[in-house]
Amino acid sequence: MKTTTAHLAWNPDTEARRCRPGRALGWLALLAFLAMLSAAQAEVRFGRNVRVGGHDFSNQSFDRKRRAVIHLYDRTPSNAGCVWRSDGRGGRVKTCHLRRIK
Repeated sequence: MKTTTAHLAWNPDTEARRCRPGRALGWLALLAFLAMLSAAQAEVRFGRNVRVGGHDFSNQSFDRKRRAVIHLYDRTPSNAGCVWRSDGRGGRVKTCHLRRIK
C-alpha cells in the first residue's frame, strides 16, 4: 500500500485563514493604544468669545509644548495676572491667577 503525505504539506492558503486568538487580541490592543496616543496629542484652540471665569481667552491655542494653568479665586489673589514660564521640559506654561468675575 502506497502512502502519500501531500495532505500534510504546508499550504499558505489554509495558513492565512487561520488566526490565533492571542495574535488577534495583540493587534486589537495595539490599535487601541495607537488611538489613545493620537487623542492625547491633541491641540486645544479657543475660538471667539471664550471666557474662563469671566476673563477673555479668545483666539489662543495650547498643545503639548504650550500649556496653560488657570487658577480661579473668589477673592483677589496676591499674585494676580498671567505669566509665561518655562516648564523645564522645553515647553512653556501660561500660569494665570485670576479672580472669578460674577
